[in-house]
Amino acid sequence: MTLNLLHIDASARPGLSGTDPHGSHTRRLSARFVERWLAARPDDRIDHLDVGQHPPGYVDSRWIHAAFTAPSDREPWMADVLAESDRLVDQLVAADLIVVGLPMYNFSVPAQFKAYIDNIVRVGRTFGFERARGAVPYWPMLADAGKRMVLLGARGDHGYDPGGRIAHLNHTEASVRSVFGYIGITDVHEAAVECDEFGGEQLAQSMQKAEAAVDRLVDELSGTKAPARAPAASTHPASRTATA
Repeated sequence: MTLNLLHIDASARPGLSGTDPHGSHTRRLSARFVERWLAARPDDRIDHLDVGQHPPGYVDSRWIHAAFTAPSDREPWMADVLAESDRLVDQLVAADLIVVGLPMYNFSVPAQFKAYIDNIVRVGRTFGFERARGAVPYWPMLADAGKRMVLLGARGDHGYDPGGRIAHLNHTEASVRSVFGYIGITDVHEAAVECDEFGGEQLAQSMQKAEAAVDRLVDELSGTKAPARAPAASTHPASRTATA
């Protein structure tokens, strides 16, 4: 069965670390995932969304007015205000697997990705609300869709994973899990590179581990072991200037 993969990049930096000057670690990881996925499943459809370079519009009062007006009562201008959000929701609904290159910015997600979240968490589209349901009037509308998500992160320091020395400061993956769980996407997998601020061998070793984790995720989630191939950027130590 052909699957739809939605590939989202949230880094403000273009290019790939190890290949382009000042390139992005998360773009490097997400590109590796997609490349290996297509090697295993060449007939699957890839839809790339670059919110890092082209962020969605931020929610404003007109957006709120339109989104919380019943579709049957909306005025013509409301359709224009919600057009981008509708497109992003349609894209998400069509996806079987969502792969996100998600750097940590100041302990949480980039503003560009938060804007994306605010556009796709929509009453009547991705979550339901009905006062008659009583104390719990909300429900996730994507809960039975079988969607899976992969978060591929990058962090300047190290020790952000569960049990790590500064895990309490990591509000990146946890916040995304909360948001997407709210709309019904709970099958979430993660891999991340750390030590960007340290550079050198520490960063190179962390990148090697992250890329190995990406490869394992592709094998696990694709259901078909990807053909062996010579690694690309991972053979080169990541530069000190490369970042999320």
